[in-house]
Amino acid sequence: MSWNFEEIRQKALQEIFAITEANELESLRVKYLGRKGLIAQIFSSLTSLSDDQRPLVGKNTNELRNEITQFIEEKKKEIQQLKEKGDAQESLDITIPGVAVELGHQHILIQTMDEICGIFENLGFAVYEGPEIETEFNNFTALNIPVDHPSRDAFDTFYLKVEDPTNKGRYLLLRSHTSPSQIRIMQEFTPPLAVVVPGKVYRPDAVDASHSFMFHQIEGLLVDQGIKFSDLKGLLSIFCKRLFGENIKMRFRPHFFPFTEPSAEVDISCYICEGKGCSVCGRKGWLEIMGCGMVHPKVFQHVGYPKGKYTGLAFGMGVERMAMLKYGINDIRIFFENDLRFLRQF
Repeated sequence: MSWNFEEIRQKALQEIFAITEANELESLRVKYLGRKGLIAQIFSSLTSLSDDQRPLVGKNTNELRNEITQFIEEKKKEIQQLKEKGDAQESLDITIPGVAVELGHQHILIQTMDEICGIFENLGFAVYEGPEIETEFNNFTALNIPVDHPSRDAFDTFYLKVEDPTNKGRYLLLRSHTSPSQIRIMQEFTPPLAVVVPGKVYRPDAVDASHSFMFHQIEGLLVDQGIKFSDLKGLLSIFCKRLFGENIKMRFRPHFFPFTEPSAEVDISCYICEGKGCSVCGRKGWLEIMGCGMVHPKVFQHVGYPKGKYTGLAFGMGVERMAMLKYGINDIRIFFENDLRFLRQF
């Protein structure tokens, strides 16, 4: 008996291609590959062939069996994939309400920081962000803070066990205020300068309702020829009225900061009691909001500015404190607890 292997192959391929159900595919497998199938019949006929025909027919039969087996396996995978896809579509109930995606928003501290920086940007200031890891020179020495000052003690500053590559024997530290950026800015640029510097600062304080080992500050610096203390008062008056309202009153109290001379603390009238005295202002009618002053001549000396050529003003404020005062928050810890009941209010 002679077999047309190419014709058998083409017919099997057409039949497999037309199948859509797994049970039909199984029937076709039995038809060709079963114990009584076509391939088995061909193998049983080998005994009737001559010695010359038997090897060739045997080889062609093996190749045909392998091809049909491969076609059937591929079709089986295709049917299974279609079935799984159909099951998934059937399980999808398009009448069920969708799950709402809750959009996030900026943290109240970032909102406050952006608002403060935005006010100063409208007044002509640029925003600069300095590094959180600083040198002792920038954090202390260049700001006229002497070696024996308490803030330079290891109990008051986070020192790192990494030597300052620019000053061997001195260690790097986590900045304890944003003021070191003043030094970096003045070393890089020549006046006139008008810059605010927002960012995180670090101090090893015990955490309580008014203290945190990490908090945010905004530093301000204005340097040019002929800058006076009256410029400082006018600038901060505009800022406070824009942030807290036009009815706010201000006062400057003498203070001491190593990097400014003269120095002052800035108070605003309590916006809750309008200066009459309440629990928020401690019955004093005033709220302390920031420190400020005229840049100390020794700071100009450390950055290499010509003596007596420039004058400048500087100020600094805590972002947490500004947010607490503006929104009536009485515990700094709540900013960092990630309580959504609190955060969603802003």
